[in-house]
Amino acid sequence: MYTTSSEPLYVNDLVIDVRPVPGRRSVRLTVERDARIVAAVPPGTEQESLEVLIRTRLPWLYGKVRDREADVEQRPHRRFLDGEGFYYLGRSYRLKTVDAAPRPVALAEGRIRLRRDRSDSATEDLVAWYIERGRHWLPRRVGPWAECLEAPSVGLSVRPLGYRWGSCSSRGAVNIHWAAMQLPAALVDYVLVHELAHIHEPNHSATFWRRVARALPDYASRKERLEEWGAGLWLPPGTGPSLEC
Repeated sequence: MYTTSSEPLYVNDLVIDVRPVPGRRSVRLTVERDARIVAAVPPGTEQESLEVLIRTRLPWLYGKVRDREADVEQRPHRRFLDGEGFYYLGRSYRLKTVDAAPRPVALAEGRIRLRRDRSDSATEDLVAWYIERGRHWLPRRVGPWAECLEAPSVGLSVRPLGYRWGSCSSRGAVNIHWAAMQLPAALVDYVLVHELAHIHEPNHSATFWRRVARALPDYASRKERLEEWGAGLWLPPGTGPSLEC
C-alpha cells in the first residue's frame, strides 16, 4: 500500500516512480521529458492494483518513452551568438550582444539584447527574463479567462515546471512554465484556460473538456498547435524535449 514515496515499481523493463498525492482520487501516469515514468496515485493505493492498471497502459507508455527519447535528439540547439533566434509571444527575435546595458537581458529595437559580460550566465539570465516578462504580462491575460470560467480569484506564478506547461491547485493557484512566454498569445490562452478549468475539474474527464470548450470552442486546434510549437522552442540543455499540460 502506497502512503509515502517508496521504492520504484518495476513492470517488464519499465521503472515507474510512484508518488502518493494527498487528495488525489485517481492514478495519473506521465512520461516526463527525460523519459522517466511517474505514477501519481491516491494514498493507500495497493501495489497489485497499480501494476494491473499499468499493464493496461503498456503500449501507450512504450510509445511515449520512445517519443521522448527521439525528441531529445531532434530539439534544435541554440547558441548565444549574434543573429540567433529566440521566440517571445510567438515572434522570433534575433539576439544581439552588447557591451553595456543596465540589465543582462532586454528587448529593445526589435532585438533581444544580451550583455556580453554575462555570456557565462546567459542561460540563467534569459530564463530569468522570460519569468519577469511572464509575471508582468500573464496577470492581465488570466483575469478575463478566470471570469469566463467562473474560477475563484487566482494567484499566478511563473516558474520552471519540469515537463508541464502549467499546473493548478484546488485552491486556485495557477503556475505557468516560463517557456510558455515563447508561445503565440492564442496558445498561452489555451494553457491558461486548461489550468483554470482544473479548478473545477481536477481530471481530464469529458466534463473537463466541455468546460474548456465553452471558453475556447477551437481548443482542439489550439492543443494540436501547442504540441507543434512545443517541439521547437528553446529549453536549456538537459531539461528534456517537450512540455505537456
